[in-house]
Amino acid sequence: MKKFLLATLILAGLSLTGCGAIANSGVKPPTSIPIKIIIGEKTFDAILADTPSSQALIEKFPLDIEMRELNGNEKYYSFDKNLPTRDTSVMLIHTGDIMLWASNTIVIFYQDFQTMYNYTPLGKIMNTDGLIEAVGNGNIRVRFEK
Repeated sequence: MKKFLLATLILAGLSLTGCGAIANSGVKPPTSIPIKIIIGEKTFDAILADTPSSQALIEKFPLDIEMRELNGNEKYYSFDKNLPTRDTSVMLIHTGDIMLWASNTIVIFYQDFQTMYNYTPLGKIMNTDGLIEAVGNGNIRVRFEK
């Protein structure tokens, strides 16, 4: 019985050591890319995930666009050409989320809500204080830059 217990403890210790090796294997979590979003006189710090979709968007920077109002919770702009997508069912939208819809439409959300739509997540506005006031009720001019 003592030998069995000792063997079990040794195996458990080796397993934990192996987990530590995986954790320290040099595998890096996804990186983020800081950007600025300027709406009127207000500048918002945002981050984009380092993905093919976000890289394709960044290639368009600096980007000055007119975003249209939709549903009282989002502003959107449709590009002439598609960007790479990786659609996912996000289920819950948060204020400040930046998403790609239907491969060519960038969306900035300024209200939390539930959704059944699929989006490609791009990034997030870090501090949304003043976002609702900045986007207002109608269409807006927005500048994206690094």
